[in-house]
Amino acid sequence: MSVRVTLVLTTVPDAAVAEKLAASALAARLCACVTQLGSVHSSYHWQGAIETAQEIQLLFKTSAARALELEQYIQAHHPYDTPEILSWQATASAAFGQWITAETQRPLHV
Repeated sequence: MSVRVTLVLTTVPDAAVAEKLAASALAARLCACVTQLGSVHSSYHWQGAIETAQEIQLLFKTSAARALELEQYIQAHHPYDTPEILSWQATASAAFGQWITAETQRPLHV
């Protein structure tokens, strides 16, 4: 039986920002895994001109329950004024999906 998970993609300006954003999202249990997809060359319209930049792509894997919170976290901690934040639902294998769900549970305070 498969499990629904959420994938969130963003780009950041360099490896230092990528490491910091990934580590802090993991520490907050907003995602179970972050894959640094590597350097990409981006071209885009920005403030009336076409710009280009070398960026690092990050792919976050999270549960549907934590997806909005993760997106808000990326928005708040991202160095860009208008960061790319794309998310979509995916079907994961049962074991992988259950692992994502378990790793993104909120800690219980007793």
